[in-house]
Amino acid sequence: MKRLLIVMGAAMMLAACGHKIPRTFTESAELPHIYPDYTNVTIPVNIAPLTFEADGKADGIVARLTAGETEVIVGGTKVQPDGDDWKRLLGSAKGKAIKVEVYMQAGDQWTRFKPFDIYVSPDSIDPYISYRLIAPSYVTYKDLTISQRCLENYDESVIYDNMLCMETAKGQCINCHNYQQYNPDRMQFHARQHQGGTVIAYDGKVRKINMTSDSILSAGVYPTWHPWLPLIVYSTNNTVQTFHITNSDKIEVYDTQSDLIAYDVKKNEVTNIENDPTEFEVFPFWAPDGKTLYYCSAHFEFRDSIDPGLELIQRFREVKYNIYKKSFNPESLEFGPRELVFAADSLDMSATLPRVSPDGRYLMFALGKYGVFHIWHRDADLWMIDLKTGEAREMKEMNSPNAESYHSWSSSGRWVVFSSRRNDGNYTRPFIAHIDKNGHAAKPFELPCADPDYHRQFLRSYNIPEFMHGPVTISPQSFADVLKSSGAPVKYVRQLSK
Repeated sequence: MKRLLIVMGAAMMLAACGHKIPRTFTESAELPHIYPDYTNVTIPVNIAPLTFEADGKADGIVARLTAGETEVIVGGTKVQPDGDDWKRLLGSAKGKAIKVEVYMQAGDQWTRFKPFDIYVSPDSIDPYISYRLIAPSYVTYKDLTISQRCLENYDESVIYDNMLCMETAKGQCINCHNYQQYNPDRMQFHARQHQGGTVIAYDGKVRKINMTSDSILSAGVYPTWHPWLPLIVYSTNNTVQTFHITNSDKIEVYDTQSDLIAYDVKKNEVTNIENDPTEFEVFPFWAPDGKTLYYCSAHFEFRDSIDPGLELIQRFREVKYNIYKKSFNPESLEFGPRELVFAADSLDMSATLPRVSPDGRYLMFALGKYGVFHIWHRDADLWMIDLKTGEAREMKEMNSPNAESYHSWSSSGRWVVFSSRRNDGNYTRPFIAHIDKNGHAAKPFELPCADPDYHRQFLRSYNIPEFMHGPVTISPQSFADVLKSSGAPVKYVRQLSK
């Protein structure tokens, strides 16, 4: 009875503010057109309130959200549930669903649309994600941040701001944040150009590393931490960006060279793993058992007649990446020979960004017609390999007609966050999908914001969303102070040793 009185009181208060279910309305057999599209999605039991608005012209909107005996009525120009009301709904709907009835106003006429469900999974999600916020690269790269967001509310903060080390004529670019086993106290990111270097935070100590060496191609680029050893594998890349004139994909990003290296965090030692001049090795990722390293590689042989960069511009559609793996002995720190996992080139396709689920069962990757930087390819989709059976399939339930890429598994393996350009084709937004024990995904939902119109007005892309167990607590200025210091040079060794 107490709960009923609270709900009735809330309903009466909302009615006094004009937020009430209209008494007269017409019925529609269609689902409401809302943004973000949260119709029939599956969400974690600890997610921030889902807010939405009419996707099109409407003079008003009211929604009734019901779970068991809990009812919340909210509306106005947008549907923005109160945090406490939302938590009560999630608690009542755990393992079941929130029923949503939407009414929209056009002039004096109200319409009630077909109700839909928001399924509430009992599987919770890691409380934080981090990402790089960047304008399209053909606009600017100087004004960008690595930021973090609490998924249980709308709190967002900056991990590091690119502008903290900027000078008038000297720019800097930051990228490739990565964590060891979702641990915010063990992270790394890169700074390029002015005061550049690799920043490594390890159990309270922050230092800057100068990873360049005459024996390796370049400083580390795309990283993957070993699950427990103080060891990071990187690809090293000579990366080039060019513009298309007639192609609907605006930009082509490609490597003229790329290899794999391993870096010992404690010993400050680096060594080559793969450096075949006819192979472009990239995007390493450790399996959760720490005994297998996955990565991508494309076979490409240059002709002697023209410049390598120009040749790749002319032959960019020929570059097809396959997925490989190498065994690893955590005791001796030795890698085995490469083994083919997925031959994308046999399908006349290119596979990138292999990511293995925490239970070691599934490998998700991005697949496109060619090349390595699928975030710029409209045809890029997410695929999944069942590592137990070897079966590969398109994740149709997650994909859209535009680019999907940059995906990461939650620590439980029940959620995946990925970057998608499904909204407008220009900006990547984080979408989250539930993955069941059989590797099937529910309909993805867009990262909820306090204002549902936020992403339509925010002129930044979210790149490389990564789950975290908690926030990074090192201040942006502390990172900047480290970057302004001289980086410690690495020592090259022929083989890592205990």
